[in-house]
Amino acid sequence: MPEAFIYDAIRTPRGRGKPDGALHEVSSLGLAVGVLKALKERSGLSGEEVDDVILGCVDPIGEAGGDIARAAVIAAGYGYRTPGVQINRFCASGLDAVNFAAAEVMSGQHELAIGGGVESMSRVGIGASGSAWPVDPTIAIPAYFMPQGVSADLIATKYGFTREDVDAYAVLSQRRAADAWSQGKFSKSIVPVKDINNITLLDRDEHLRPGTDLKALAALKPSFSFFAEQGGFDAVAIQAYPEIEKLNYVHHAGNSSGIVDGAAAVLIGSREAGTKHELTPRARIRAFANIGSEPAIMLTGPVDVTNKLLARAGVKLEEIDLFEVNEAFAAVVLRYAQAFQLDLEKINVNGGAIALGHPLGATGAMLIGTALDELERRNKSLALVTLCIGAGMGTATLIERL
Repeated sequence: MPEAFIYDAIRTPRGRGKPDGALHEVSSLGLAVGVLKALKERSGLSGEEVDDVILGCVDPIGEAGGDIARAAVIAAGYGYRTPGVQINRFCASGLDAVNFAAAEVMSGQHELAIGGGVESMSRVGIGASGSAWPVDPTIAIPAYFMPQGVSADLIATKYGFTREDVDAYAVLSQRRAADAWSQGKFSKSIVPVKDINNITLLDRDEHLRPGTDLKALAALKPSFSFFAEQGGFDAVAIQAYPEIEKLNYVHHAGNSSGIVDGAAAVLIGSREAGTKHELTPRARIRAFANIGSEPAIMLTGPVDVTNKLLARAGVKLEEIDLFEVNEAFAAVVLRYAQAFQLDLEKINVNGGAIALGHPLGATGAMLIGTALDELERRNKSLALVTLCIGAGMGTATLIERL
């Protein structure tokens, strides 16, 4: 079977997902076009060599709808022969786009493909595309539907994470991200976003709050207790997990992922394609996997999919040098570390979505670049990237630095 190699991985900075955020004036298409153009220029390709472009987008509606990947390909000057497709597996969409691109190469059907993602959360609000999941009783009832924040609090309650635990992890994420920026650790993969006049709108992640400390976080009220109690979702949680008598509400804006805008793209190809186009491979994709997990607690999918991935790849947990576990909520990462008895020194070493933000459809592709850059910096070999997913799923990818 042909191998799939990573030739480059880039991303935009993350802009605050609000009307006053630096990237609010940039359309979803503009964000996607920016990374596709940059990837083409950095690789020396014309664009027509690329067999497919797959972009994750979680709310593909309005300006982000209508197969934004195909629109971005044409607008980025790749030529009409390069197709594009938009996919949606909620928060793992960007990682799945990379995996789908790798699958095309590994199957021998394509030589070069791009996987990535885009989300302008300041322009297309979270949940704008709607869903049967929360409103149709034929799925809401058997899936024990509840907002993700309530599920995160359910994880914290079930697995014993206190408010102090999740706040301490949030402070750690902020400190690591600030240190990474001050040391230039993101410079290799960051592509500044510029306007039509070539004026830089944003060249660094905007969501960081490097001065965050435990005292500041302690002053924040839990964000999801109102929804749980007034909407009856606390009763749903207890119905799904009757061993829990009462939810412990510990999550708030400071220890949950930030709403941001951004895009990312990863160039995947065969060895022959690299030789043909004089590209140097940086890593190979060793394995990837998806799995469904219990939908009420919802966000523990990374644990389940990691077990599946390692078993299929024939790799032991202790062989993994670095882990990127999306920080949807602090309890997600803490549960992952607890389940595998991992030292936090190997997880999200440059911070994560709590500090940097989570541009839903793009985050997974961004994490591939973050992991690869850090493997190269540390001269290490293996990194595992994984994300929790709404409705109870997990996606993971194992990459090996060359």
